[in-house]
Amino acid sequence: MRSRAVGAVVCASLLACASPATAGDDGDLDRIPPAARLVAPTDAEPGALRSLYLQDDLATYSDRSALAVPLPPSAAPSWEERLFLDARIDWKLSDRVSVIYSGRLNFRAEDTLSFPSHESVRHDFREGYLAWQIAEGDFIELGRINLKSGVALGFNPTDVFKTRAVVEPLTADPSVLREDRLGTVMLLGQHVWNDATLTVALAPKLRDASPVYRNDNLPSFDPMFDRTNAQTRILVKASATLFADVSPEFLYYREAGSSRFGLNLTRVFGRSLVGYVEWAGGNRASLVHDALAFGSATAALPAAAIIPQSAAHPFQNDLAIGASYATPDEMTFNLEYHYHQAGFSDADWHNWFAAGTAGSAAERGALWFIRSYAGEQQEPLARGGVFFRAAWQDAFVRDLALSGFVQADTRDGSGIAQIGADYYASRSWTLGGLVDVTFGTRRSDFGSLPEAANALVKVSRYF
Repeated sequence: MRSRAVGAVVCASLLACASPATAGDDGDLDRIPPAARLVAPTDAEPGALRSLYLQDDLATYSDRSALAVPLPPSAAPSWEERLFLDARIDWKLSDRVSVIYSGRLNFRAEDTLSFPSHESVRHDFREGYLAWQIAEGDFIELGRINLKSGVALGFNPTDVFKTRAVVEPLTADPSVLREDRLGTVMLLGQHVWNDATLTVALAPKLRDASPVYRNDNLPSFDPMFDRTNAQTRILVKASATLFADVSPEFLYYREAGSSRFGLNLTRVFGRSLVGYVEWAGGNRASLVHDALAFGSATAALPAAAIIPQSAAHPFQNDLAIGASYATPDEMTFNLEYHYHQAGFSDADWHNWFAAGTAGSAAERGALWFIRSYAGEQQEPLARGGVFFRAAWQDAFVRDLALSGFVQADTRDGSGIAQIGADYYASRSWTLGGLVDVTFGTRRSDFGSLPEAANALVKVSRYF
């Protein structure tokens, strides 16, 4: 899937680019210390590769012919071919110390990129850190870590390290984006008691923030700390088991002088149903203001406001509430409602379309910058949204996995739908594909996007 500015725009509207995790999965994983998962696997061997595979993708794109707000000239491709080698390595140095690497070497070609060029070869350095269990229940990790938070699937208000972390997404599936994104350089400490966990993560500023990336200016071999470590950030998480099936997690996060608070809560109902709530809140400006301020600070936009916006920083809330249901036939369904108070209001949408209809090419570029910014931040445009996802293992025949989701803006009914299939032909080979379709009127959230549909086929060889 293309990762240019338009791709980022798609992610912005998706919410799907927001980090995911099934309610049941994440709640359980968060109770497992990351270092413990690294240093104590029963099948680990020194230097063992946990995952190494080669994958080839061919994607095609279909754009809308008439947009309510035309895009400025861009390098949007109509097809993309990508071959990549993906590795996740846990190197166990001792019973208590591990070194972890995760990355992807990409070779890509598109109809709008010169070949060969520096854009033809790229390396994504996702993770590289040292994990040390210093004592029973005490863990330290140092390096670039993909630290995830949140119990929801389609939108994670508490997943604070997701911002600007996704590079060239191959899919809008939240579960994939969450795993494939860049980590953040940090020092992470964790203490685990019998029924409680305390985690502290400190991420220093290493580089100044860079402008929003385009599809044709991605660095070939650069860790891109300007995306993940442009601010000093601190996250504190504490969880405790209050009852047999209730373990709330509380979060405190601070960045650039602003604080946010968060809560993750799950509750199991019977053997098949899990309910969950994820909330975060704090003082902040609107998405429009943040985007324009970021554009001005990185010299990507002029200081003058393109559309009306307020610099006020009221207390604003983000919420994801939903449920997960699993059947005996290995089918899983998730249904969620999302609320993002800093997202586009009715007035913001009116101003965005009005300015885009009457504005110059430069002004329209600034308007699309707002949406590209939201995409990189993995921040939804919509204030309200619904998300439904279904997955089915061994669907119809053995080793065939089907999945799909629909994400919709409750304001205008527009949305995106994706369906994907993977067939595990053997332990070494997997064939798959997916189709995305966006729907809605020309002046709606998703219907105003340039991309109407795309399709991707892939073949993977595991080693």
